Amino acid sequence: MLIVNGTVHTMEGLTIPNGYVAVSGGKIAGTGPMEECPEHWEGERVDAREGHILPGFVDAHSHLGMFGDALGFEGDDGNEATDPCTPHLRAIDAINPLDRCFQEARAAGVTTVLTGPGSANPISGQFAAIKTNGRWVDAMVVKAPVAMKLALGENPKCVYNERHETPVTRMATAAIIRENLAKALEYAGKLDRAAEDEDEEKPDYDAKLEALLPVVRGELPVHIHAHRADDIATGIRIAKEFGLKCVIVHGTEAHLIPELLEQEGVPVITGPCLGDRSKPELANMTIESPAVLTMRGVKVAICTDHPEVPVQHLPLCAAMAVKGGMNPEAALAAITINAAEIAGISDRVGSLAPGKDADIVITSGHPINLLSRVEAVYIGGVRVHG
Repeated sequence: MLIVNGTVHTMEGLTIPNGYVAVSGGKIAGTGPMEECPEHWEGERVDAREGHILPGFVDAHSHLGMFGDALGFEGDDGNEATDPCTPHLRAIDAINPLDRCFQEARAAGVTTVLTGPGSANPISGQFAAIKTNGRWVDAMVVKAPVAMKLALGENPKCVYNERHETPVTRMATAAIIRENLAKALEYAGKLDRAAEDEDEEKPDYDAKLEALLPVVRGELPVHIHAHRADDIATGIRIAKEFGLKCVIVHGTEAHLIPELLEQEGVPVITGPCLGDRSKPELANMTIESPAVLTMRGVKVAICTDHPEVPVQHLPLCAAMAVKGGMNPEAALAAITINAAEIAGISDRVGSLAPGKDADIVITSGHPINLLSRVEAVYIGGVRVHG
C-alpha cells in the first residue's frame, strides 16, 4: 500500500508537509516527500487528499474490555476487590474484545491500548498492551504483561474500609506493597540458591510471588495509580527502595511537584482530564498539568482511563492539553510515541518508522483539531475503519 498526498507526522522528529507513507507486509516501509514517492509500488494506492497521515493513537492507560459497556456487574471484571494483593491476575483473562468500545476506539484512530485491572487493590495485577482489532485477545497482544499495576491513595482505602478490612490508611496500603515486594525478593533468593546448590530446598510454588519476580528483578515496570502529590512521592519512595522501574499513572497533582519527577526521571501518564472533581484527590485537577510537566522535562503520555472517559475521546484529551498550554506536536506525541516509549512498546508502535507495525490514521485536518474527521484507520496495514 502507498498512502500519498498528505502531511506526514512521522513522530520521529520529522513532519513532511506533502508526503507519502509506504507499507509492505503489514509494516512501515518508508516515508518521504511526494517528489521522492515511488512511481511503481505493489498494492493499493490511497490518496490522503491533503489530509494528515500519522501513527495510530496509543492510550497508555485504560480498562478497555475489562468493564463491559452497558452491562453493569455482569461485565465488571476490572477489580478483584476481595484481596488487597493480587499480582497474579492477568488482564488477558478478563478482556472482552467483542465489547463495542473496541470498534469506537478504532473509529477514533486508537489502535493500541494498555488495559488491565483497576485500582481497588494496592497490588492490582498485570496490564497488557493490545491492538484494538481482533476477536480473541491472544491475537491482539503487543506485550503481556506490559506492567504491574499498583494503587495508592483513596481507592484502596475506600474499598477496604467498606469491607472493614485492611488497608484503611495510606500507611497500610504502602505497607502491604512493601511486605509483598520483600517476600518476592526472599522468594527470588531461595530460587536462586536452589538453582545453584542442589542441597538447597526449593520454596513451595507461590503464584503471587512468581508474578512479582520480574518486578523485583527490574524486568517489569510498575504503573502506580497516584493522584495526590504525597501519594506520588510515596510511590517513588517505594520504587527507589526496591529498585523498581516506575511510572506514575494519573498524577493529578504531579504539576505541584515536577522537580521530584524530573529529578528521579519518572514519567507520568496523565488523565483523565474530562470530568468533575468527584473526590478529594482531584481537588487540584487542571488541564495545564501536561504542559507544566513537559516544560519541566518530564516525559508525559495522555490517557482516557476508559471508561472514566470513553476511549474514543483520546484525541480530545490531547486537545484539552493544548488548551492548557501544551504544544500541539507535544500533545500528539503524548498519544503516540511518548505513550509507546513509556509503555516499552515503541519498537512496534507510536511512530511511522520503517519496520514498525503499519498502524496508520488519516485525518481530514490536524489530528488535534476537534473539527478534523478520521477518514481511515489501518492496523497492521489492514483497513479497519473508513
